[in-house]
Amino acid sequence: MTAAGGQAAAASGLVIVDKPPGMTSHDVVARVRRLAGTRRVGHAGTLDPMATGVLVVGVEKATRLLGHLALGEKEYTATIRLGQATDTDDAEGQVIAEASAAGIGQAEAEAAAAALTGEIQQVPPGYSAIKVAGERAYRLARAGDAPELAARPVTVRDFTVHAVRRVGSLLDVEASVTCSSGTYIRALARDLGAALGVGGHLTQLRRTRVGPYGIAQARTLDQLVASFTVIPLADAAASAFPRRDLTEQEARLVGHGGRLPATAPGGERPAGPVAAFAPDGSLIALLAEEAGQARPLAVFVP
Repeated sequence: MTAAGGQAAAASGLVIVDKPPGMTSHDVVARVRRLAGTRRVGHAGTLDPMATGVLVVGVEKATRLLGHLALGEKEYTATIRLGQATDTDDAEGQVIAEASAAGIGQAEAEAAAAALTGEIQQVPPGYSAIKVAGERAYRLARAGDAPELAARPVTVRDFTVHAVRRVGSLLDVEASVTCSSGTYIRALARDLGAALGVGGHLTQLRRTRVGPYGIAQARTLDQLVASFTVIPLADAAASAFPRRDLTEQEARLVGHGGRLPATAPGGERPAGPVAAFAPDGSLIALLAEEAGQARPLAVFVP
């Protein structure tokens, strides 16, 4: 297939990038745009510049999967420094409070982490992309008018302390986190330090999984320069969502925005979207099941 002017059209699919430190998620998208030869590229789940690891990038039609993929569970490894609080809750900010963490050991850190596990109310960092009255919170904070952000419900399924290391009167905590979308690991670091009475901030963060996509599948930008390929659209959807196979007649109906009976009328509906496939294996749409019907959320093949 070729685009206007004879140039081959970019393939639709996902690229699992191992984001390097120092780059924004937008920087990575810009690099992938050049490699893919299309501007229709986006990402699911922003990583801060200091963070590394799994960044899910969608190319062409796969950009329509991203909003749904971003809602998946995520895993991280992190280093949290106890004894110092910063204005950004990470190492890129200014230290605003210090206290000795000499009296804290691994057992105390483990107990505080356990108390931050489960369904919790979390106040996002003041330096975040959350909008307040139409303005990004980090812009307000940089202007000296840091907003008071409301606590939000998040789920921290696991917050495990693996090791601690003394750095003078400070304590570095090596931990792993499995959590719901919308959880700020910077805020967990802040709250861990607050719970222990010494302050804390995040010094290193690596995302190791987004939904079904793990770090083992991720490729560095250098690897992508050497060989740029995508996970095909149908394969990406099949690995991330429950599957529903359609008949030819159902595929035509859904392709034109029509609705189908739910897979289990009156029963428990799927927690998220369902990927609907034509008999030839092509992805037709993502479906949402409600009120006994399956309606298209996004149609990929008209």
